[in-house]
Amino acid sequence: MKYIERITVSSNICHGKPCIRNMRWPVEVVLDMLGAGMIIEQIIEDHPELEKEDIYACLNYAKLYLSGMSIQEVA
Repeated sequence: MKYIERITVSSNICHGKPCIRNMRWPVEVVLDMLGAGMIIEQIIEDHPELEKEDIYACLNYAKLYLSGMSIQEVA
C-alpha cells in the first residue's frame, strides 16, 4: 500500500478534511503534533490506533499538497 492511500477524504468525516484511514484523525492534527516536537514513537504511544505508516502518509500528503498535487492525481 502506498502511504498516500492511507489518507482519505469524506464529507461525512471531519467536514471533508483529509484524514487518516477514514478515522477522525485529520492530517493537520498529526502535523501539528510533529510541529510541536513530538516524535513518531510518542504519537503512537499516546494514540495507539495510529501506525507509523499513518504519520509518514501525513508527511507525504503535506509534501504533495505544497507541490500543488492532489490525492486524486497520485492515487
